[in-house]
Amino acid sequence: MDKERVKKVEEQVNQVKEHLSYYIKLKPLIEAKELILIAVCTIPYAIAVNQILIPHNVVSGGLTGLCEIIYFASDKLIPIWLSSFTLNAILLAFAIKIIGWRFCLRTMYGVFWLTVWFRIVSIPEEPIVHDAFMASILGGLLCGSGLGLVFMNNGSTGGTDIVAMIVNKYTHISIGRILLYCDLIIISSAYFLPNVHSIERVLFGLCFTFVSTTAVDWIMNRARQSVQFFIFSSKYEEIADAIMTKVPRGVTILDGEGWYSKKPMKIITVLARKNESSKIFKLVREIDPSAFVSQSSTIGVFGKGFDQMVR
Repeated sequence: MDKERVKKVEEQVNQVKEHLSYYIKLKPLIEAKELILIAVCTIPYAIAVNQILIPHNVVSGGLTGLCEIIYFASDKLIPIWLSSFTLNAILLAFAIKIIGWRFCLRTMYGVFWLTVWFRIVSIPEEPIVHDAFMASILGGLLCGSGLGLVFMNNGSTGGTDIVAMIVNKYTHISIGRILLYCDLIIISSAYFLPNVHSIERVLFGLCFTFVSTTAVDWIMNRARQSVQFFIFSSKYEEIADAIMTKVPRGVTILDGEGWYSKKPMKIITVLARKNESSKIFKLVREIDPSAFVSQSSTIGVFGKGFDQMVR
């Protein structure tokens, strides 16, 4: 009995070592890929603001919306890139003390590239999209898609995210609610600007924010779509081997008992990408057409072979 336990412990230790060595080898490549994507994916954000929203005098939410208000209030003398960089620098100075360096390093990197693109992307004299409502929709899709990809790569563009995290640390107000309050206050205050002064422009700003947040959720959930299988079959060994070799995905065997029959049974558990589900169904059908299979969607799966856990 002791020998069996020792053997199991050794197997677990070897598995842990294998996972660690795999992660250590890939970590530099993962870091490089994430940093490149954060830099590239802030471009759609800058395009949405500079080339789509500003020509229509539509103010977005968050810190960028506040920078737009400063831009319009100063009669276009204070550029968005300058106010964005300055305000983010002030917020980050507080965040380093309160939240810590770990969160702020990636945020600094994201803020740097967003500032660069705000500076490079020009503001056209005439709107590229002539209809203000369609401009809000298109701008929201561009901005949300870019932000979603930034968040997926463990990045951040700063702004009201920093405010929300600071307030959340000292109160019981959720981060989502704080961000919502900030957006509502900033977008609504744009009504008092001479350039805006229109309830329609405020509604367009709210529409932009709704579309962008929806796009963020869609991008993140779409990319992380995974499925979980529970497979009940007397040919569990054959099915498990086929999934591991032909999909390939890891398999866990659970002990179960049919309550009606009172007979013990083995349950195959598999976590896989959504696009691999048809291959798993095909294998199960070929080996045991009478197998009982349950498939369910999962919000996210983190670990080897799936997404990296957020640091």
